[in-house]
Amino acid sequence: MSSSSSSRIANPPSPPSSSATTTATTGVQPPPPPARFQLPNSSSSTSTPDNAEMLRSVGRDFRSDTVTIPTDRMFTEMALASRGDDVFQEDTTTADFEASIAALTGKESGLYVVSGTASNQLALRTHLAKCMPPSSVLMDSRAHIHAHEAGALAMISQATTLAIKPANGRHLTWEEDVAPNLVPDTGDIHLCPTRVVALENTLWGTIFPHEELEKISRECRSRGILMHLDGARLWNVSAKTGKSMRELCEPFDTVSLCLSKGLGAPVGSILVGPNSFTRSARHFRKLLGGGVRQIGPLVAAARVAVEDHFPKLPHTHSLASWLASQLSSLGVKLPNGEPETNMLFVDVQPLGFTNDQLNARLAEEGIKTWAPRIVVHHQIEASAVKRVVEVVVEMKGEVEREGKIREAGPYKKKGMY
Repeated sequence: MSSSSSSRIANPPSPPSSSATTTATTGVQPPPPPARFQLPNSSSSTSTPDNAEMLRSVGRDFRSDTVTIPTDRMFTEMALASRGDDVFQEDTTTADFEASIAALTGKESGLYVVSGTASNQLALRTHLAKCMPPSSVLMDSRAHIHAHEAGALAMISQATTLAIKPANGRHLTWEEDVAPNLVPDTGDIHLCPTRVVALENTLWGTIFPHEELEKISRECRSRGILMHLDGARLWNVSAKTGKSMRELCEPFDTVSLCLSKGLGAPVGSILVGPNSFTRSARHFRKLLGGGVRQIGPLVAAARVAVEDHFPKLPHTHSLASWLASQLSSLGVKLPNGEPETNMLFVDVQPLGFTNDQLNARLAEEGIKTWAPRIVVHHQIEASAVKRVVEVVVEMKGEVEREGKIREAGPYKKKGMY
């Protein structure tokens, strides 16, 4: 097209504007800007949330380390994040973070996803796509993948779970648990061969002994069985043991790392592994509706979580240990033993009342617990930890004086994550 022809093409319409410059230039009063769209049943003015009160509430919430709220620095970095499209792989904040975590863990590449369930299920779906069905995945019977992911393995990957209760009551071992239950691929059409062993570290706050992980990994890899780690709280293992994330991830082909539990990001997990694996997992992420467009601000918050809160994890372990020692001295049982990280399990029945009765009494004071499990996170207030002990002392005293406790209101436990 000639320059003269192109000059005759009209300009596209401009957006509505109330600019004074437009009026001065054209002499025509522009139309007013469009009114803000009003959603049904919403107020015309937005109320400001009381974030200070929310933080105080979270400081007394022991239900999970998922309850933390975003920090001010997270919001500052979110505003500075890139705004590219991650489905097109054009977001630099996301790409840089994925590369950083891959380097930290000694893997080739990473993939940011919205949740730990998503990263676990994407990992298993990607691994099992290489195999002819049927397939089985071996794991601990308490594992999150088996017990708390809504049966996704069967639905998404059409695989069966070999859920094994550890013989030692704490963690799987090669000799007692894994080797006797692996299903070999012998060609027997009655069997469902084991393609993946999926372990979890920590599991219920307990650290999986690294030497045993290495042994299971050697034996499985020698048999062509893939290794996946649900490392939702692997950050806690590194903080407790001093082992690098690279060393902790080495026995596994793929690792899922949660960013919104102990680290306190508002959203997200990251899946790390080989480049070929990550390419396939990205495809499955899109297939399952997990491709998110301008995700940079949430990833920026996740980076802050790693940088600011990873160093705070040892303090959460110290608070959990202190709480456990105080409760134990009062006669509370610790079914799982002394806490190894930020999680403890209690049994108050020896004191003459139940865990649910304790939960109800603590709820009266705005302290949220899901005993038997108690979880300490980086925003827990030390005064709340102390108050839990004081309430147990008070209830124990009531039993000793009156033979029963003062009952609190009804209490309903919704779950454990």
